[in-house]
Amino acid sequence: MPPLVKPGTPLRRTGTEAHAAEPDEMLMERFVGGESAAFDALFARHAARVNAYLRRMVGPSTADDLTQVTFLSVVRSRSRFQRGARFRPWLYAIASNAARDHVRRARFESPSNDGETPEQVAETLLPDPALEKAVHAALAQLPEQQREAILLHRFEGFSFGEIAETLGLTESAVKVRAHRGYVRLRGLLAHLGEGP
Repeated sequence: MPPLVKPGTPLRRTGTEAHAAEPDEMLMERFVGGESAAFDALFARHAARVNAYLRRMVGPSTADDLTQVTFLSVVRSRSRFQRGARFRPWLYAIASNAARDHVRRARFESPSNDGETPEQVAETLLPDPALEKAVHAALAQLPEQQREAILLHRFEGFSFGEIAETLGLTESAVKVRAHRGYVRLRGLLAHLGEGP
């Protein structure tokens, strides 16, 4: 009987390329089962987007640290990931909690001066620096709950159902938060539509 695999052929690919087509939930199940390459694939797939989300939530100076905190929490809480649950809302719930915790702690600590203002960072996020500055400044004026709903919906592409799952709310509550946030945001940005 001939061998099933030609001699010299690796039996299993390793690394993120082996998992490129697998859904997040399958990768998470593999990671829960002890396969570290599955976590590497999840990190490679989501780290940049999570970091961008956190930059919008708390600013650039702490986004990298909070991205690490988020993925460290994924590692630590992997045994609590429920089979059949969707990974992306679970991941963003962890990131949102990390951002909220940071904001709460920052209220009690003296503010640090990293020399970089939100407006300076905003210039690198959208093609039009003036528009990005205005949007970033307006988002910063929204209440945290409204800002979070808008960032997840508009910038991260979450459906209202996914946001509800992420935040542990009803879809109706998320829609109300987003609607109020969008109305307030339109008011804050109304001056952009005015001519000179």
